Amino acid sequence: MQDRPAILARLKMIFNELFEIDPDSVTLQAHLYEDLDIDSIDAVDLVAHLQMVTGRRIEPEQFKAVRSVGDIVESVYLLLND
Repeated sequence: MQDRPAILARLKMIFNELFEIDPDSVTLQAHLYEDLDIDSIDAVDLVAHLQMVTGRRIEPEQFKAVRSVGDIVESVYLLLND
């Protein structure tokens, strides 16, 4: 899960597993709150799951500005390649 396409593919699986969201709906442009109906509690679950998958601690500041799936992909990419 080192490159952006692999991160997106993994996110599609995570969104399906955790929130039963159709993987086809999980696009780089999809907004978490408006398009995917993710609420703040779901976002906390997502961050916890991403920490488990990546083995890295995710600071709240890193995800404060995240609004879209593309933002998550970029944040995880930077976290893994730091």
